[in-house]
Amino acid sequence: MKRVLTLASVLFVLITVSSFADDITVWSFTDEVDGLLNYYRRAFPDVTINYSLTPTEQFPSRLDPVLASGRGAPDVFALESAFVRKYIESGLLLDLTPIVERNRSKLLQYPIDVGTYQGRVYGMSWQACPGAFFYRRSLARRYLGTDDPATVQTYFTDFDKFLETAKRLKDSSNGSCVVVPSLGDLQFPFYGARSQPWVVNNRLAIDPVMDQYLEVCKTLYDYRLEGRVGQWTEGWFAGMKGELRDGRNTLQVFGYFLPTWGLQYVLKTNCGNTAGDWAMIQGPVSWRWGGTWLGAYRGTRNANRAIQMIEWLTTNDDFLRQYALATGDMVTNTNVINSIQGRFSEPFLGGQNHYAEFARMATGVNGRLTQSYDDVIQAFFQEALDAYVNGEKSKAQAISDFRRRVQSQVGINSN
Repeated sequence: MKRVLTLASVLFVLITVSSFADDITVWSFTDEVDGLLNYYRRAFPDVTINYSLTPTEQFPSRLDPVLASGRGAPDVFALESAFVRKYIESGLLLDLTPIVERNRSKLLQYPIDVGTYQGRVYGMSWQACPGAFFYRRSLARRYLGTDDPATVQTYFTDFDKFLETAKRLKDSSNGSCVVVPSLGDLQFPFYGARSQPWVVNNRLAIDPVMDQYLEVCKTLYDYRLEGRVGQWTEGWFAGMKGELRDGRNTLQVFGYFLPTWGLQYVLKTNCGNTAGDWAMIQGPVSWRWGGTWLGAYRGTRNANRAIQMIEWLTTNDDFLRQYALATGDMVTNTNVINSIQGRFSEPFLGGQNHYAEFARMATGVNGRLTQSYDDVIQAFFQEALDAYVNGEKSKAQAISDFRRRVQSQVGINSN
């Protein structure tokens, strides 16, 4: 009997080991994933990873045909925020719900919601990208009387207060201080402020906050409370340095709406001599911008290894603690967040703990707003907004044209 049990145990081990292939193919559009895999390689040296990087703009066109045909498809692949829902809703991804069921108590909710479709999870993320409002401390002291984040937040508790403060900044500065450099800065905060997604029961749903979005932007533009430059333009970046020009005059830009990665890779790298003169607050709403999810091909012959890899990369406490401390990336594992958030003090923000602030902000993000239609519908809405703000159309005409475009080009009728 003892010998039979021993043989059974050996067979169980052999079967278990054989269910994890020694090699796995991973595709990505971002080199962040290769950075993650360096940790995985060290933890699992016997696994051969066939890694491939494709530029973001080419990635969907490379991935789509192999997923559809099943020939040459990767086992695991990265999905950018802009197109993650296209694949989550495609029916071509492996069900990752068991990962969430095993780890739910230590995971932020909004990344799970983004990866969930019809009650099942098909995408998991290791990172969170909540947004914040970053402002110049010196301008806050000059025009609001304080640079203390808790007090400055009281001037930006909602979008009505945001407008009120924008007018105060203009009046107090004789027109030289604008609250934001661009109307484009308001896009993701307002989309994050919605209570419902764009499509509800297969019908277009225009959340009431979108009307406020139109009116806030119209007011900012008409009263020159914003810098009148486009996002990502030379003028937008110049405002970070305090060098945004308006004819012969220099405009002071009070703040920018940016997510986690915007602090590290946009603001800090383009601020010039204003480094150390910044702070961050929640601002009017909870919102997010960007992020990367991991999915697996439903037809993979290496499902167990794919699930094991995704679970380890998105939930493992020890790995994510090392990774977060080494990179400063905001992770989705709340065990890790709670254990390390007290360690950060950012000189760029005057010693403010950005990690703890982002951790708090991430809990308010609504991931259920994200749908595969978002990019195209929001592009149409931005066109409607521009036409209204610039005086090319009335608000009613702009919204009517927006509805027609969504119906004709997306096939979604209005309520």
